[in-house]
Amino acid sequence: VANALPGETVKFSFLKKHKKFNEVIANEIINISKHRVTPKCKHFTQCGGCQIQHMSPDYQLHYKQNAVLELIQHIGKTQPIEVLPPISLDTYSYRTKARLGVRYVHKKERVLVGFRELNGRYIADIECCPILIPAVGNHLSEIASLIEQLSQKEKIPQIEVAASDNTCTLIFRHLEPFSDDDIKLLKIFGEQHEFMICLQPGNYESIHQIYPEQSTPELQYKIPNANLCINFHPSDFTQVNYPVNLAMIDQALYLLSPQKDDVILDLFCGLGNFTLPISQHAGQVIGVEGDIQMVKKAEENAAYNQRNNAKFYAANLFEDCTKHSWAKQKYHKILLDPPRAGAEEICKNINVFSASDIVYISCNPATLARDTHELLKNGYTLTKLGIINMFPQTAHVETIALFTKR
Repeated sequence: VANALPGETVKFSFLKKHKKFNEVIANEIINISKHRVTPKCKHFTQCGGCQIQHMSPDYQLHYKQNAVLELIQHIGKTQPIEVLPPISLDTYSYRTKARLGVRYVHKKERVLVGFRELNGRYIADIECCPILIPAVGNHLSEIASLIEQLSQKEKIPQIEVAASDNTCTLIFRHLEPFSDDDIKLLKIFGEQHEFMICLQPGNYESIHQIYPEQSTPELQYKIPNANLCINFHPSDFTQVNYPVNLAMIDQALYLLSPQKDDVILDLFCGLGNFTLPISQHAGQVIGVEGDIQMVKKAEENAAYNQRNNAKFYAANLFEDCTKHSWAKQKYHKILLDPPRAGAEEICKNINVFSASDIVYISCNPATLARDTHELLKNGYTLTKLGIINMFPQTAHVETIALFTKR
């Protein structure tokens, strides 16, 4: 029930009907929960970008933590020995990465830029977004006005946002070539609002920068506690919440407790977000990632930061990897940071690595719970578990867990 809280009495209307459940939205709150707050965003009831802005910040954490613990109990058949305090920082103006939908609406003779509506069918008609960084969230109307002036305004399906320490990038996906006048308008907009402007006429390789003209589309974020700089392409995967990512790295290092003689395996390592900080404390770190381009970026970041004890390999981690050369080595500890699909195949074969400790970072509690059950069968105990509020105001929850060998 969208826009409702447990314990409330509401009047609602249907959004979608399914065989086993229905999706509805509360239109009138008759009995109000003490945990209800007024959403900061005036578009909350129409836009699907957030789901729980009507919950108080403390109750959001309680709600998410309970949801994770219930899944761990129901699917994983266990509970952690210790529940860690939630990691949560600013709950607005945090989102540095986003994919914004774009649509020219003939009836309105206007361009809409934003997230999809609650029912998922159309782009929500919004003027601003308080969860995006202000450089973008406060200027959605200006971005829409820019697109309205372009000759190909009906051929732009999305804009990808990627911000970093040094700049903010807008990648305009376009299905037809822009005119010279279009390019000129885009460059002027980039200069006025201090955006890096990129175009994407085709696949990932087609992304190219048009403003500023004398640089490549390369961004950077710092990890101050480790004195590291991570370079990345605007379309590369990075965490959407920069301050929370730093807190998550610190928590992972605390739980992993790397020692100078440890050999540590970092699976689904990406750009080296965890690999490189771990390398400053461990003897050697092996990072493995499925995307060969990300492996190359991780190697470049290791060289850039002079981390000679970090090595990287490409492998499909959703298949049996036990025959790979890196998998035949023994490891003291493992860090897992898989996508939403989880790490089921890795967890089934986890004992080949002989690791005493596993830190598992998850963006999907359901697959974490499934993989927890697999790790239990392989002789591990769920020692510690906590939530990370990477996506405040939304139902998404990041989780960090420590498993120790029995």
